[in-house]
Amino acid sequence: MIKLIKMKGVLSMEQITYSTVGDYQMPNLTVDKEIPLGKYAMMKKKYLKEQQPEILFSLRVRNQLNSYLMKTEKKANEMMEMLMKELLTKNPAPNKEIHQMEWVQHMNNLQKTAEEIILKEIIYN
Repeated sequence: MIKLIKMKGVLSMEQITYSTVGDYQMPNLTVDKEIPLGKYAMMKKKYLKEQQPEILFSLRVRNQLNSYLMKTEKKANEMMEMLMKELLTKNPAPNKEIHQMEWVQHMNNLQKTAEEIILKEIIYN
């Protein structure tokens, strides 16, 4: 049985069980099956890897990384939809049939604005 100490806000693991294989003690660990990650989940994982490796380690040890990343992805996508609706209400887009290029430019600007908010509040937090 191993007890990990708490460091920099990382939750400790209570215990690891072992199985005897020949002359060796092997830890009984399971790994989530790989699931494809979305844009925001990959950004969050990269941020954790570069800026908060202790939290990434803790999530991996507790086998919760994939569920954490999927929750982050879902939350970010929901926030993107909500922000786009709000931004379109406050800043209506030009007529798409008459001014196609202005409409595309306007929608891209709104999307980049919403994405900056998501990055600040969800990904880099």
